Amino acid sequence: MAKEQKTKPKSKQNIFVWILMGLLVLGLAGFGIDGFLGQRVRAIGSVGGQEITVDSYARALQQEIRGFQQQTGQAMSFAQIQAMGLDQMVRARLVAQAALDAEAARIGLSLGDENVTRAITQISAFRGPGGEFDREAYRFALQNVNMSPREFEDELRRETARGILQAATSGAVDTPANLRATLLDYYATRHSFAVFTLTEEMLEEPVGAPDAAQVEAYYEANIERFTAPEIRHVTYAWIAPPMIYDEIEIEEAALRTLYQSRLPDFVQPERRLVERLVFPDEAAAAAAMARLEEGTTEFEDLVAERGLDLEDTDMGDVSREQLGAAGEAVFALEEPGAVTGPHPSPVGPALFRMNAILSAQEVTFEEAMPELRDELAADRARRIIADDFDLYEDLLAGGATLEDLAQETALELGRIDWSAGESEGIAAYTEFRAAAREAREGDFPEMIALSDGGLFALRLDGVTPPTPRPLAEIRNEAEAGARAALVAERLMEQAGAMRAELAGQGVDAFAEATGLAPDRFEAITRLDRLPDMPGDLLEELFAAEPGEPVMHPRGAAVLMGVVTDRLDPDTEDAQTRQLISAIDDQIGAALAQDVFAYFARALEREAGISLNQAAIEAVHANFR
Repeated sequence: MAKEQKTKPKSKQNIFVWILMGLLVLGLAGFGIDGFLGQRVRAIGSVGGQEITVDSYARALQQEIRGFQQQTGQAMSFAQIQAMGLDQMVRARLVAQAALDAEAARIGLSLGDENVTRAITQISAFRGPGGEFDREAYRFALQNVNMSPREFEDELRRETARGILQAATSGAVDTPANLRATLLDYYATRHSFAVFTLTEEMLEEPVGAPDAAQVEAYYEANIERFTAPEIRHVTYAWIAPPMIYDEIEIEEAALRTLYQSRLPDFVQPERRLVERLVFPDEAAAAAAMARLEEGTTEFEDLVAERGLDLEDTDMGDVSREQLGAAGEAVFALEEPGAVTGPHPSPVGPALFRMNAILSAQEVTFEEAMPELRDELAADRARRIIADDFDLYEDLLAGGATLEDLAQETALELGRIDWSAGESEGIAAYTEFRAAAREAREGDFPEMIALSDGGLFALRLDGVTPPTPRPLAEIRNEAEAGARAALVAERLMEQAGAMRAELAGQGVDAFAEATGLAPDRFEAITRLDRLPDMPGDLLEELFAAEPGEPVMHPRGAAVLMGVVTDRLDPDTEDAQTRQLISAIDDQIGAALAQDVFAYFARALEREAGISLNQAAIEAVHANFR
């Protein structure tokens, strides 16, 4: 009886526990927890039977977020990421890839095991210290991105298949001929023109000083020219390595060790400036050398015959050892321009021309000491400053002002009225200029690293907005500008009367009649650079018909130009060939990408897209 009484309560307790477990299972199933009532959710969707796995979506999303944050330099919340649509971009990319995978599977396109192995062993990240493929390095690298070897190899097969599909779809896409011709005509048509410069001396009546009203009108019309830039009043505390050089003791032994490690910089043997012209075989090189010795050709002609430029043959300044078997012969040459050969070289038999003799140089340890000391002191100073970074940050976080930092630490206090273009003192540092430009009044000062290892923190005390300088302060400048404008106005009137003469007489007759000497330019394209010619004038000339003069004021002068000839693009010109190549590369690639995008979207529509929003949200939960 006693035994029966002990058993009944235990039975009731077990029943109660199982009821709780059942409720728990139902609750967990309701929240989508894997492993209880259903199978584990592995994919966020599929396209044509090809799954987009949860892991691949999470990895791709993480990579996109990291890349964006590295590009902008700012950490962003996942809500901001979604607001920018980055998650949608990632899903769209994975959907397109899955559609391509489905098509590759349908037509039986895949990468064989041998090719997979070859591709993996060529990836530098999977190589060990000896430069050979290392299986442990392979596994470790994949673990860092949460992938197994099987997953990586499958992805490699898929990526290769996608590449083959892309090449087959868009590889033959070319730039339309009419579009190429239009761009080529615009940029490479050759214009020859002459430009006359009309100056104040040509005016029949002199231009007097402008009156007060004209000066004031010029001042108002060009107010931006007389406006002082925004000035930002900045207080800063900073330290740079040179500030503490004197406090650093450098042992002579360390200096000597550094000197020995850099000995090639301080002790240089005699060297030669050399050009090397390589030939396909010994006979060709010997025949070329014979022609040089006979005087029937020059070294430059031989270079051109090989289809090369002199830059292609330039070896720079080299030592006897660097020339190998040719060293003795080259160093035996005494006259710049002398040629020797043929001699063997790592790239074949060659002729060598010696262009200059560079004497041996030696900087003694004593002479190099100041430079060596600065180098070691700079290194130690950077480490000292870096070690104190946390100290400065803690003081600022504790409420210390920049003035307090200057009193309690090695930081020095300074003030600057900084404006764009100012680059003296601490403003020579790009980091300081960027911080001063972005600073706002009331911002909490923070330590910022300088490019040379220094540190600074700044505070914006105030901003003086761009302010026009009073006319009284710059009257002389305004009067000179107003007078120049009057001269240009009179010259433009005179040039207008002379246009018909230039158009009717032509350049030579007009030059003779007026006594003006033109500046002539031959075969100029929009790809050429003429820094002395105003860009607006060049565009007017390029657009004008031959014989149609154009005028353009420049300061107190007027330029009057006329196109004398216009030629089609020279397709044999190196610059034009580069233009054609750039047009084909950029436009052809863009068109090919568009074609491939249309192909991928067609595959998506045909295969059908299915997305699991609950699985997508589950991935997003890990990023929030």
